[in-house]
Amino acid sequence: MREDLVKLWDEHVSKEFVKRDLDETMATMSDDPYIKIIPVNIDRRGKEAVRSFYGDILIPSLPDDLHATLLNRVIGDKHVVDEIRFSLTHSKRMDWLIPNVPATNTRVELDHIVVVEFSGDKVAGETVYWDQATVLRQVGLLKG
Repeated sequence: MREDLVKLWDEHVSKEFVKRDLDETMATMSDDPYIKIIPVNIDRRGKEAVRSFYGDILIPSLPDDLHATLLNRVIGDKHVVDEIRFSLTHSKRMDWLIPNVPATNTRVELDHIVVVEFSGDKVAGETVYWDQATVLRQVGLLKG
């Protein structure tokens, strides 16, 4: 069972961040999914709201040089928790990362935690955490 969760999650991530295919990404999700990105106050619930977030905000704004490195993974009966390092250039507006800020063309190293919940054989939702002050410092929007 736990291996199935990991396989499904890895498939979801590949379709979202590598293939960047909205329909295939959504096919891995339950009928009533959610996405919460705590640092930037994104909270979308329901198939259409999540689809809109992925299709209108996230996938189109992923930078070409985005690289993800899995640092740690904890697997439970209905959850997977990943610690991931993103390396990217803030080369376009990314409202999922820094809302309403045009590209700064700076490099960003971002360690984040994603708590993935499953419902049966589908991803029910994701809750994502990172230190936003670290991101703002790297792009020059916060001093100190």
